[in-house]
Amino acid sequence: MNIPNISPEQRRELAEKVGLSEQYIYQCLTGRREMSAWQAVWVEQESGGKITRKMLCQGSWQAIWPELVEVQL
Repeated sequence: MNIPNISPEQRRELAEKVGLSEQYIYQCLTGRREMSAWQAVWVEQESGGKITRKMLCQGSWQAIWPELVEVQL
């Protein structure tokens, strides 16, 4: 998964807004950690969709939100 085009400063501002650390958000974006579902939805909303729940829950998003899985024919 590619890290979104969001600067460290923007991540810091977002992290402060949602009460998470910038490093934690970065670790989730790089697949080192998994964010909880409710936090991922909150971050997605607060980032205006720049950071998605798929990006933050790379290993589990398909099980949590199966409706987001694109059907490949």
